[in-house]
Amino acid sequence: MAQNSPDAELDELMTEAVADGDLMLDELSVAELVTLMNDRDAMLPGAVRDALPTIVAAVEGASERVKAGGRIIYVGAGTSGRLGVLDASEVPPTFGTDGNVVLGLIAGGPNALVSSIEAAEDSEETGRTDLLRVDPGPLDTVVGIASSGRTPYVLGALKLGRERGALTVGLSCNLDTPVSAAADHGIELAVGPEILTGSTRLGAGTATKMVLNMISTITMIRLGKTYKTLMVDVKATNSKLVRRAVRIVTLATGADDETARVALDAADWNAKLAIATIVTGMSVGDAQKALDAAGGVLRTVVATRARAETI
Repeated sequence: MAQNSPDAELDELMTEAVADGDLMLDELSVAELVTLMNDRDAMLPGAVRDALPTIVAAVEGASERVKAGGRIIYVGAGTSGRLGVLDASEVPPTFGTDGNVVLGLIAGGPNALVSSIEAAEDSEETGRTDLLRVDPGPLDTVVGIASSGRTPYVLGALKLGRERGALTVGLSCNLDTPVSAAADHGIELAVGPEILTGSTRLGAGTATKMVLNMISTITMIRLGKTYKTLMVDVKATNSKLVRRAVRIVTLATGADDETARVALDAADWNAKLAIATIVTGMSVGDAQKALDAAGGVLRTVVATRARAETI
């Protein structure tokens, strides 16, 4: 009977395995531990690379839905939930979105971001209820994040997402997981055992954040939130970001700082709009109309102006 218990199944997971039964972490020097952890982390990109085909399919599906007005909704518990909330919270200041384009839900609610509320992950019904509060629909993408690949809270949310017609993505760090089976796209990162047995905030957490970076950043790129390598929709809300906005305009246009600041002032510190006025020679009003017509894609505005000038 014990072999079929949930605890026995957990013990068999790759992320719960012992990396080296002879390794004595508590006998190593700081230099040895730092090197060991660095060597371990160097293996993680390979695990992500092996999953790239599934990641591509998931990002393509998610970005098309966001273009049509949908959302990306991360759902997780513990470290996985915190990573989802972290990634979601970084999108608005980086890409100029509101807080409703990428959302993060964590088992136990906001208090779980700073306190351990681990038992909150054990209920599928709670996952359903929490996701239901944001009313998922066919244009949304629900990304269930669970290193183990079996967290009930995440499974409940994925099942509800699928019932509501949302695209569902399962992100885990084990193979052939229930989370993958419950999702349209199962991203499985074979990260192997942790050097600190079972502590998935380490390698599994790092690999998970790599994939979340891909999902959010590439979706924003496909929405026209970037130009070349620049975050042209950045919100200049502090002195560092003001300087960054100036630099973005100078890099995109070749203008000097003074010209960039004048254009940014006229554009109410909207870097994308300031770039459009400098590159095209349009007024702020006309440049805004052109951007609106292009769906906010700066490259389209620049290319359209360039073609017009060659005619």
